[in-house]
Amino acid sequence: MPPLNASWTPSHPSSFLLGGIPGLERVQGWIAVPLCVMYVAATLGNCTLLYIVKVEPGLHEPMYLFLAMLAVTDLLLATSTVPKMLAVFWLGSGAIGFHICLAQMFFIHAFSSVESGVLMAMALDRYVAICFPLRHSAVLSLPVIVRLGGLILLRGVILVSPFCFLAHRLPYCGHRFIAHAYCEHMAVVKLACGDARVNTAYGLFVAFVVVGFDVFIIATSYAMILKAVLMLPSSEARVKAFGTCASHVCILLSFYIPGLFTFLTHRFGHDVPHHVHIMVAILYLLVPPTLNPIVYGAKTKTIRDRVLTVFLIPGERGQLLCHKRALVFDQ
Repeated sequence: MPPLNASWTPSHPSSFLLGGIPGLERVQGWIAVPLCVMYVAATLGNCTLLYIVKVEPGLHEPMYLFLAMLAVTDLLLATSTVPKMLAVFWLGSGAIGFHICLAQMFFIHAFSSVESGVLMAMALDRYVAICFPLRHSAVLSLPVIVRLGGLILLRGVILVSPFCFLAHRLPYCGHRFIAHAYCEHMAVVKLACGDARVNTAYGLFVAFVVVGFDVFIIATSYAMILKAVLMLPSSEARVKAFGTCASHVCILLSFYIPGLFTFLTHRFGHDVPHHVHIMVAILYLLVPPTLNPIVYGAKTKTIRDRVLTVFLIPGERGQLLCHKRALVFDQ
C-alpha cells in the first residue's frame, strides 16, 4: 500500500504568473510610460497634500482631515499595485508568490472600500457645512472624525478579509497564469478548478453593500446640497458652488464608473475585449489618486495658498509677505 502522501499535491501553487495586458504584450512597455508618470504625479501630489495639512494648523478641519485620509488611501492603493505592474510591463517579471498575491488582493479591495467610504464621509461633511454651517464644528468634531475614519477602515478590513480566506481554500490544479496586470479577486478565482460560487456570491454581496450604501449617501447629500445652493440669493455664489460640486462629481464618477465596469465585466461582460477590461481596471487604480490632489487640493484656495507659501524659496516668500503687507497698508 503506497504512503498516504505519495500522490498528494498542494491545493494551490507556490506562485502565480501575472500576464499584464493580454493582446497588447508588444506595446506594454510604452503603455507603462504614462502609467509611471501618473503614479509619480499621484505620489508627489498626495505626499504634498499630507505635508501641507500636517504643518498648517489652520487646515486641521474636517474637510482637510478627510482629504488627508483620502491621500493616505490613494498612496496605499497605488503603491500596492503599480510598482509590480511596471515590473511586469518593463522587465517581464510576472512571478508573484501565492500569499503575496493574496495580500495584494486584500490591499486593493480593502482600500478601494476605504476610498469609497472616505468619499462618502466627504459628501456628508459638505452637506453639514453648507446646510448646517453653525453646527458644522459641533457635529464633525475631531473625535467624531477619528471614529468615522476608524469605522470606514474597519468596514473594509472585515468585509474584504473573507476574499483571501475563500481564495486560499480553493484548489487550483496547477493553474498559475493570471490574465491580468495585478491580483484582482475574480481574476484569481477564475483559475480555480473547484466550486467558486461562494466566492462569486460573496463578491457580489460586498460590492453591492459597500457601493450601494456609499453611493446612496453621496447622492442624497449632493441632492440636499443642490437644493440649498439653488436657494442662495447671489447668482455668483450659486455659480461658484455649482463649479465646486461639478469638480467633486467628476472625481466620484472617475472612481465609481471604472470600478463598476471592472466588477460587472468579470461577471457579465463576456463580449468586452479582455485588453479593454484590463486597461479600465488599471486606470481605476491610477486615475483617482492622480486627480484627487489636483481637484481637492489645487482647486481649493486655502491649500493652494499654503502650497505657494511653503514651497517658495525664502527670498520669494519674503517678497510675497511684503506684497501682502503693502496691500493691507494701502487699504
